[in-house]
Amino acid sequence: MPHDGRARTGFPVPEASEAGAAVTGSPPTAPQAATSDRALVFAGAALTGLYTTGAGGDELQLLESAGGVSPEYRLPQRLSMSGGSAAAHAFRTDRPLWLNAAALASYPEGAPTPPRARTASLGALPLGSDGTRLGCLVVVGASADGFDAGQQRFLERYADAVACVLRTEEGRPPGASPLSHALRGMRVGSFVLVPDTGLIEADEALLELVGITPDDFDGKADTLLAHALPEDIPALMSVLEPSLHALRRRELEFRVRRLTGEVRWLSLSCRVLAGTADEPGQLLGVVTATQVKSRGADDVSRIQWLTAALDDAVTVGDVGRVALTALREPLGADRVALADVRDDRLMVTLLDPPEPDAWPELWRAQWRSEWPDAPVSALPTLQLALRDGRMDLWPAGTALESGLAGIGPGGLAVLPLPAKGSVAGVCVVGWDRPHEFIPEERSLLTATAALVGQALKRAHAHDAEQELATMLQRSLLPRRLPELPGGIAVARYLPARRGLQVGGDWYDVIALSEDRVALVIGDVQGHSAGAATIMGQMRTAVRAYAVEGHPPDVVVSHANRLLVGMETDLFATCCYVELDMEEGTTLFVRAGHLSPLLRHPDGGTEEVQVEGGPPLGILADAEFPLTAVALTPGTVLALVTDGLVEAADLPLDAGMARTRAALAGADPVDPARMADTLLGDIGRREDDVALLLLRYDGMRTKPIRAGWVVWRLPDAVMHARRFTARTLRRWNVQAAADAVLLVVSELVTNALVHTQGSVRLDLVLRGNRVRVSVSDSSPRAPAKPVIVDWESTGGRGLLLVEAVSDASGTVPVAGGKQVWSEIAVPANDPVTANATL
Repeated sequence: MPHDGRARTGFPVPEASEAGAAVTGSPPTAPQAATSDRALVFAGAALTGLYTTGAGGDELQLLESAGGVSPEYRLPQRLSMSGGSAAAHAFRTDRPLWLNAAALASYPEGAPTPPRARTASLGALPLGSDGTRLGCLVVVGASADGFDAGQQRFLERYADAVACVLRTEEGRPPGASPLSHALRGMRVGSFVLVPDTGLIEADEALLELVGITPDDFDGKADTLLAHALPEDIPALMSVLEPSLHALRRRELEFRVRRLTGEVRWLSLSCRVLAGTADEPGQLLGVVTATQVKSRGADDVSRIQWLTAALDDAVTVGDVGRVALTALREPLGADRVALADVRDDRLMVTLLDPPEPDAWPELWRAQWRSEWPDAPVSALPTLQLALRDGRMDLWPAGTALESGLAGIGPGGLAVLPLPAKGSVAGVCVVGWDRPHEFIPEERSLLTATAALVGQALKRAHAHDAEQELATMLQRSLLPRRLPELPGGIAVARYLPARRGLQVGGDWYDVIALSEDRVALVIGDVQGHSAGAATIMGQMRTAVRAYAVEGHPPDVVVSHANRLLVGMETDLFATCCYVELDMEEGTTLFVRAGHLSPLLRHPDGGTEEVQVEGGPPLGILADAEFPLTAVALTPGTVLALVTDGLVEAADLPLDAGMARTRAALAGADPVDPARMADTLLGDIGRREDDVALLLLRYDGMRTKPIRAGWVVWRLPDAVMHARRFTARTLRRWNVQAAADAVLLVVSELVTNALVHTQGSVRLDLVLRGNRVRVSVSDSSPRAPAKPVIVDWESTGGRGLLLVEAVSDASGTVPVAGGKQVWSEIAVPANDPVTANATL
């Protein structure tokens, strides 16, 4: 419920359209003040005097005074109209006069008399009606600081009611006090509650507002609360439950349902007084009817627009922009901030204006990247509003902490954003010029806070889902692509812009060896978390089969059987490419996927006619034929998914033609920019998009190769050493011969002793390194000895290979494994790069 927070340190006061009352100092408790005087006590009045014009017209006579049972101040019985009293001055000028203790010293005539007159303040309000001057209302305040703006507005309203009573005697019981009758005419009720007992002392005005007759009232607070609407009771209970740290005013607007069925808005203002050891604490308050005007056409249309706009707002940023549009211009606000509260930190998500200089020093000191991140503990006003869950409105001149003072010197609204029993965030609205919070604005702020709070909670859930989806997508796709000899590969992925922004498209670049690379792109049916999960499994499986050394058709066939065996109804398409970076030969396998595209060095493009098989996951025994294509240096290979080339308003053929035209027009010098050009502005994507480009440049320095099939003969190792020595002489790398021959001897011996089947020796000279590879038919990696001592008779071979090699290892290949070693050629050994076998 909205409430006016301008007097956080004093008692609240009623305004012109609703009740609220405030007092400075400690007001008297129920035994010290009559029930009819409680509202005046809340307004800061220790004594009220009604002066009317005398018979001769030259003096003001005290007609009535109201205050405590034992008033601390007394007023003169007569005041000269031509004298220097504050009442006479206000009567002559027809303008109210407000004096604090220091200013009151300038008006000694007519001032309240001791014992504590020097610490008193005074207000003098002229009484008039239809141009006729009737007298003056004098109000003595117990605070030396005088009456605040809210108290002054209430007392001016009270003076108007007194003037109305003096002008007409109609409806006033004989002998009734004009001061009390005016107060009753304002429909201000009061109460005193003892929370420990649940008993409440309520006057007749309060009972009438709630709709209870005095005979039916049993003095219990529950009886009054039973008339409140159920949805307002939690807020009422939070106000009526005192706590030791809440010795300040509390204010709330709530609704009651009268016996006639009428729903009435009431405004409650109260303050908790701490009890003593002998007496419990008390809650003193006033209640008045609130004039809630029905919304006009503009208000209704504004709320309708806000509801529709927030329904379309998806992210937290979207909600913030809608809230800014709804609040700043209609309210003429100068600053708007929207923030979340997490771990006692104010996590700002929107600022307008966004410049740091427009916000207080605390905010600027806590700036984090785009927005500030300030501690809530440094903003007690905001912290209290969040704890209570109620809107606070602070008019111009309110003393606030430095962290909020500069946001709204002319007025500040703090709006907690409720959502399903919790607070989703907070909105702060500030004005530079003095701003009056009229009831229509309060209603707009309340409605806006409720709608924005619900939308913000939905946006938080959406952002959390998107963050999870993004993390899932990133974890399933390659973090980076490998550097390739003789080519550059780049990739792009864009999620669908509807639903959960995660899909089944994937890509991968797999370095099979130093001169062979596999490229794969695929698309699992759908764009959901389930599709992403299958996508991750398929990418992992294809990579595993490829690294094992299987040819492309076998890799795709294995992946198909794996998907068929999974417990899923989803299928996937895939295009697998194996490229020999040295020769430029390419093997394509297509499983229900789009054909790859080529851009030749002369700028021409073509759609490679790859013989295809069915999508993966359909038939376990499906065949996937190979298609071979030779690439020349400068050729760009493009693999795409259907999200790029097909949509509801874009046929597949037209999409492929558009992509080919973009590929032909793009500059292949920068493959990354080329990929961005192919994506273009594809608008609202219905499907996710994956794009994989490879610019084939060819290897500048081609390796020199030599191979030997090792026969299983007693002197097989000797023949392998002779072949190696001849090859090294031909390559002019004799300086590395000793190390290379030692490695060949150990690796060939291990293969012959520990494996069955064929054994092959391969030598490769690439730059200044000689690579020795021995392949066998056993998939088991060679085991190193755990302990090697002087008595060991075996197991030293691998340790010797590691000792003389610059690098060594084992990789799986189709039908077995390959153990390899690389040895650097000494710098003083001339290497003939163009040597031939």
